[in-house]
Amino acid sequence: MKKVCILGSGLFIGTMTAAQSVTIQGSVKQQNKVVPYATLSIKGAGKTTADQNGQYRLVSEKTGPVQLEASAAGYLPQFIKIPMLAQDTLINIELAAGENSLEEVIVSATRRPQDIRNVVASVSVVNHATLQKEIALNPDPSTILANQVPGFGPTAQTGNNVGQNLRGRPMLVMIDGVSQSSPLRNAEVDLRSVDPGVLQQIEVIKGATAIYGNGAAGGLVNYTTLVPGTADRFAGKTQLNLNGSLVNLKNSVGGRISQQFYGKLNQFDYVISGMYEQTGEYKDADGDIVGPNYSLGETDSYNAFAKLGYTPVANQRLQLIYNLYSSLQNSNFTLVNGDIANGKKATGVLGKPAGIPTGVKYNHNLHLTYTIDSLFKNTSLTADAYYETRKDIFYVSVGRFDGGDGQSLATNDKKGARLFLHTPVVQGTTANTNLSYGFDFLNDKTAQPLVDGRTWVPTMNMNNLAPFVQADATLFRHLIAKAGFRYEKVNIAVDDYQTLRITNASGATITPSFAVTGGTLKYDARLFNAGLKYNQWAIFSPYVSFSQGFSVMDIGLALRDAKVNNINKINTDAVLVNNYEAGFDTRIRNLQLTISGYTSTSRLGIEVVYDPATDLFNTARNPEKIYGFEAAAQYTVSPQLQLGASYSYTEGKRDINDNGKYNDKEDKYLNGRRIAPPKITGMVSYTPLTDLNFTLYYTGIGSRNRFDKNDKGVYNGNEGAVKAYNLFNLLGSYAVRKNTRITLGVDNLFNEDYFPARAQWFMQPGFYSKGRGRSVNVGITIGY
Repeated sequence: MKKVCILGSGLFIGTMTAAQSVTIQGSVKQQNKVVPYATLSIKGAGKTTADQNGQYRLVSEKTGPVQLEASAAGYLPQFIKIPMLAQDTLINIELAAGENSLEEVIVSATRRPQDIRNVVASVSVVNHATLQKEIALNPDPSTILANQVPGFGPTAQTGNNVGQNLRGRPMLVMIDGVSQSSPLRNAEVDLRSVDPGVLQQIEVIKGATAIYGNGAAGGLVNYTTLVPGTADRFAGKTQLNLNGSLVNLKNSVGGRISQQFYGKLNQFDYVISGMYEQTGEYKDADGDIVGPNYSLGETDSYNAFAKLGYTPVANQRLQLIYNLYSSLQNSNFTLVNGDIANGKKATGVLGKPAGIPTGVKYNHNLHLTYTIDSLFKNTSLTADAYYETRKDIFYVSVGRFDGGDGQSLATNDKKGARLFLHTPVVQGTTANTNLSYGFDFLNDKTAQPLVDGRTWVPTMNMNNLAPFVQADATLFRHLIAKAGFRYEKVNIAVDDYQTLRITNASGATITPSFAVTGGTLKYDARLFNAGLKYNQWAIFSPYVSFSQGFSVMDIGLALRDAKVNNINKINTDAVLVNNYEAGFDTRIRNLQLTISGYTSTSRLGIEVVYDPATDLFNTARNPEKIYGFEAAAQYTVSPQLQLGASYSYTEGKRDINDNGKYNDKEDKYLNGRRIAPPKITGMVSYTPLTDLNFTLYYTGIGSRNRFDKNDKGVYNGNEGAVKAYNLFNLLGSYAVRKNTRITLGVDNLFNEDYFPARAQWFMQPGFYSKGRGRSVNVGITIGY
């Protein structure tokens, strides 16, 4: 139910002078819960964004009649007709919950809340309502993103995200703007950094971005954490879930419990949350054990989260966030390798796995933020300081190191500070100009030793200083122009180290052990971005953009595979990406549509390629070109029925002979680790009763076959052919009473028997596992 409360004596029909302005202010809520960052606008008169407590203030120079529009992520937009404004008016708005919408408010693209319609880039937002539905099916973040974001690689349902990138290039994963990734050694485990139950939304900026700099060559994924959902002193929510296989229930049952408290105490607000999850055995469509390498079966996960806010005066806020996440696989099975040539799947037999449990040992985040909304000349300031440390443990490599086994882990410690200022330069009815500027500083120490203490990748100590400036202007009411510059100065110190002797299966030496002289690697990069968007017509709002991305290459790979005795002789040149994009948005009554096409090029790329002579993966440094297109649509048939769909296609090639062309016979396609097969998604959400909803999700992965088989009659690693498969998920939810909801989710509804895309292109017997078969997730949520 939608409600509008207009208070005071400020609404009546009368006459006013054209020069007089009127202030409309109030709050935005949904069932007495705060709706943060809602967009409030009066066409041709002004627009504003509510703060994280749902409070807004909008100044209008129109006397009436006017129409106030209110919209927010995950809610149906509301239009409020006001016959005439005479004086300052208080309007409190209540929105109705809706399915995922293309009209969102985001903070990642420009570091401040902004209507997605004014962003000159390709953006996807997984809002809170959609997150809650996905969690009721499967709380794995990599699966949620694969289901919801066009251009995002398909999930392999494992503890790492190898092959899951954005448009074929590495992405930067963040929590509230704090990086969880390290370009020094891309361990590809950063998507599993936080419990999705503590997220307000997930914002995905696709294509190279200079806004956040180093590591965001393909874009960024920003996990935005919860804000207090109420103005009450104390409120909370308890969630309980049970899940298991519907094909073979034995030993597959697992559970999840989550407890949250939140509220406001005068000038203080808080969110406190704890989660524990234990999964049972993962079974495929035949009821057999899914291969245990990085499987999410038999995994223990927990998350502790706290966000404390203090508002001493109306325009200032101090905020402290702490998050701890851990997810380790404690399997009772040892791996039985698959036989790829004969299509035999990898599985497991009872027994104690070698090594220590794999997964995220720990990921700590501590983040302090201070904001001032009006410092000088309406300038706002945000200052951040943060600390992040994590340890990830990988599987045991049999017979690889000095003729014996070895298990590696990645350690990553970050300390950083940021200063961001935003100054309105010109504010008028026909033109607005703003300037954003500041700097980022990051110290990142990353290493990849073996569990037994031997050095595989030495500690890399990076200092990264990056000043930036961004300007945006709205001209003639509807033309949005943006341009920016960022300067990256990077120093990476590496001590002297000794490489490990690498052996093959029979114990013969492939690469000997030798001493490597360390030193300091230095990088300087100047990054530009520019874009235009014209949004006068709802039926067609086109945009064009150019943006550069920068990333020091995966230096850890180069150092551990060194063939020379000095790091200055290793090719560690950075990757500089030029991203070109064009697209448009369409809004026709109940239809929302966005289409974009893109090309990204880099003079030097980095691709992990398989060498059949040594049975090792090495890095290739060739020029690269990636191209593709995406489309996403949502149609509201009625308040009870909503439809959604998306399609994404990406392709890429390497210029092997370095002649500036990509169609020579020597040139090669980028392999499956970089380029995902085509993907199509669909959604039908039906609400026959106010308290009852059914949602059907579809994800279709297309085929991709770009490589020839080798002399042994199989594909090389990372080059396997992908065969298409189709997955359906069904979720039903029912509100038993106002604050109690039960859910029933069925994953892989039709029990599709398939190999996930990664199992097919990876071509590694230990990872040739089937996908999870039909499974169920039953849950209850109690609010108070």
